[in-house]
Amino acid sequence: MSKSNRARQQRARERIAQIRAEEARRRRRLWLAGGTAVVVVIGLVVGLVLALSGGGAKAASPLHLKPLGSLGSLEPAPAAGPLGPEQVPVPSAAVLASPVSAGTGSAVTGQPKDGISCQSSEQTLFHIHAHLTVFVNGSARQIPAAIGIPGAVAQPTSAGSFVEQGTCFYWLHTHAADGIIHIESPVHRSYTLGNFFDEWGQPLSTSRVGPASGHVVAIYNGQVFPGDPRNIPLTAHAQIQLEVGTPLVAPEKITFPAGL
Repeated sequence: MSKSNRARQQRARERIAQIRAEEARRRRRLWLAGGTAVVVVIGLVVGLVLALSGGGAKAASPLHLKPLGSLGSLEPAPAAGPLGPEQVPVPSAAVLASPVSAGTGSAVTGQPKDGISCQSSEQTLFHIHAHLTVFVNGSARQIPAAIGIPGAVAQPTSAGSFVEQGTCFYWLHTHAADGIIHIESPVHRSYTLGNFFDEWGQPLSTSRVGPASGHVVAIYNGQVFPGDPRNIPLTAHAQIQLEVGTPLVAPEKITFPAGL
């Protein structure tokens, strides 16, 4: 092989190596660009989820519930009241506090509260229900209808009054005096009993439940919830009981009917 032919082959091999190197670099650039795009998309999705779930708050911490037996002897729960319009017993008792005559605060009238808006119709992207029972010195108190429904219009039914209309609906509200809290929200986020009481315009703490003051014991799904009752989560079919003073009453338990 002549010297000139060997030179041409060497130049050809060098050109092929150069082309392959350029192709490898191009593939790396495409891979990195694709990877970056995936990371950006994942970041956007995570950010959106966090925004919709309450502004990027930390995940809920364990509740650290205590056994019911830690409360000692409890009075038996009273007989359930008559079934109301939601097929849930309505306590035959005095109302704890009206949603329009808050004791130390003022009931909301349409302005946002705790990041919760009042909208012209109910929002059901995130739709669950919880139940609240309150006892003051061993006597039941009624949770009124129309909490979170300014300008409520009640309709009579054969089972009692039911609120189905209002100026607007907050994402947490009550339709009847049976203790059912409707969580009907356009975003999937965490809500607490404190949010509900803020809409109600009533105080809630370890020493206060609305106008009733004294030591507060909170029971969550049949176990003792220690700490601030404002932090009790409103989860699907949660059964929450607040007791102010003594004697303490065993937790009531309802059966959630179909649709709730």
